[in-house]
Amino acid sequence: MATEDGRNPNFEEKFENIVRAAGPLQHKFPICDDILDTIDVSPEEKELRCKLAALHRLVYFHGWITDIDNHMTVRTSEDEKHFLIHPFGMFHYEVTASSLVKIDLEGNIVNPGSTHYAVNLPGWTLHAAVHAARPDVKCIIHVHTPAGSTVACMKYGLLRCSQESLSAGEVAYHRYNGLLVDEKESKAMADNLGPTPKIFILQNHGLMVLGDTIEEAYCSLVNLMAACETQVRLMSCCGMDNVMLMDESMPKKVQDVCCRGQDVRFSTGDQTVNLHELEFEAAVRMLDNMGLKSGYKYKKSPHSLLEKST
Repeated sequence: MATEDGRNPNFEEKFENIVRAAGPLQHKFPICDDILDTIDVSPEEKELRCKLAALHRLVYFHGWITDIDNHMTVRTSEDEKHFLIHPFGMFHYEVTASSLVKIDLEGNIVNPGSTHYAVNLPGWTLHAAVHAARPDVKCIIHVHTPAGSTVACMKYGLLRCSQESLSAGEVAYHRYNGLLVDEKESKAMADNLGPTPKIFILQNHGLMVLGDTIEEAYCSLVNLMAACETQVRLMSCCGMDNVMLMDESMPKKVQDVCCRGQDVRFSTGDQTVNLHELEFEAAVRMLDNMGLKSGYKYKKSPHSLLEKST
């Protein structure tokens, strides 16, 4: 039976393992921190900062981050070539909405946020090449996970051997030519990416996921990580000769179904929510249940306590 505030009486016990995994320091870095109100940005950007900071926590909790490296970036608006990126030198679990740095396409700092840290320009160069080539994309996530990098090292690439691999949609590939440092390499990357794929495998390097929203990018990454984990385990068990690949027509069938199911209608009322938003909200609720104060504006929260806090 729920208490008057709608909270399950076994709440603490239910989330004890999650909170323990977060560690005591987590609560010292609320996602939507008080300093955010002192940063001179629009309400829309504040909301975007909260989402991107929450994304950093989620990717960190999944274990998909390499120390202070790897980046998640978001375009602040369609008409401005400004982007948010984490300050170089902070662990991703320390990133807050106010600490994010706003930069332009060349990596010049437009708004330093609340820290004195700079930006990892070599890391940004990779994102800048993709943001410049794909203005339709708002959010980019780049990671070097063991499973993802293993698949990136396979000459077969991402095999169509699981439902998650089919859900990934169109995949583009770019051959590793060292660190991205010149315009020639940026152009080659843009050409290989093309105008439509949102999964970009950097061979012998890692993975990039592109999204029209932060929510879409996160959900695509979750799916891609599952596909890579499955492939790596499958290959370790039986090798390529015994892998059962899907029929060539199957990716389109799965994608057609996925696209039709993007909007979900609630059981009461006429309100609908995008499937990516629904999945991201569920993940962000975990952060709020840890006491990390996401600042996320829920479309439909099942917990009255969270509705009151936001």
